[in-house]
Amino acid sequence: MPSEIIQWYPGHMAKTGRMMREMLPEVDLVIELRDARIPFSSANPELKKITGNKPTLTLFSKTDLADPNVTAMWKKKLTDDRESFLFVNSSDKRTVSQLKEAVNALMSEKLGRYKEKGMTGRSLRAMIVGIPNIGKSTLINNLAGGRRAKVEDRPGVTRDKQWVSTAAGLDLLDTPGVLWPKFEDQTVGENLALTGAIRDEILDTQRIAYILCSRLKNLYPNLVEQRYKVSVTSETEDGDMFEMIARKRGFIVSGGEINEERTAVTLLDEFRGGKIGRITLEKPC
Repeated sequence: MPSEIIQWYPGHMAKTGRMMREMLPEVDLVIELRDARIPFSSANPELKKITGNKPTLTLFSKTDLADPNVTAMWKKKLTDDRESFLFVNSSDKRTVSQLKEAVNALMSEKLGRYKEKGMTGRSLRAMIVGIPNIGKSTLINNLAGGRRAKVEDRPGVTRDKQWVSTAAGLDLLDTPGVLWPKFEDQTVGENLALTGAIRDEILDTQRIAYILCSRLKNLYPNLVEQRYKVSVTSETEDGDMFEMIARKRGFIVSGGEINEERTAVTLLDEFRGGKIGRITLEKPC
């Protein structure tokens, strides 16, 4: 199947970058959400140019969908690199206390100054940023104790900034999901497409499903065999694996051909929903 460059940078994303720069002086810290399944690919390289020296806490969402063994590897690397981070499930109620503890540790000096001035009740203000469809709205609704932000399982839903008070002692500035103008490494673009950060409507869904087959075959063949009752090896062609899964599922159209669109959508949906298993596409270097 021909390879096409994956890119997605609609106009509202450039606007969001400008808005983030304008609002930065109004916040005490930045909370960046990344995807625990693609910790590297979900890091926006433009973000550091925008936030500068502003304290930043990195939250890895969708940890419940990621391979716990690989997550442990990432935690060790981030700890060794002295990064401020937290792996969370955006909808888990425990996230409120976990985030509060992590923010207090990161902002201890500023909170100490507030205490000296008798300003112990003052909330910190944080800008929450991340790629599209990363779970920002779900996290904010969890922290706020109710539905304050619109939640849909597709990228590009949040389009405007909004302030939200939370139970974690934070006022959060929600921002739209934003990518960057050019993916220098096409593996990054592929990972973003696989996890749903790029709109499916602009992609060749079958090609993305073939890429998923390749990744699963090489990284988690046992999960593929358990889920779809097919036998795969490192020698199995991506298209053959795709067809085997289609036939096992009975996705057949007239003439005995497979329903390629239905197979592709099913594969991507089941990967994104964790039905194939807990999968991480990137290991730390």
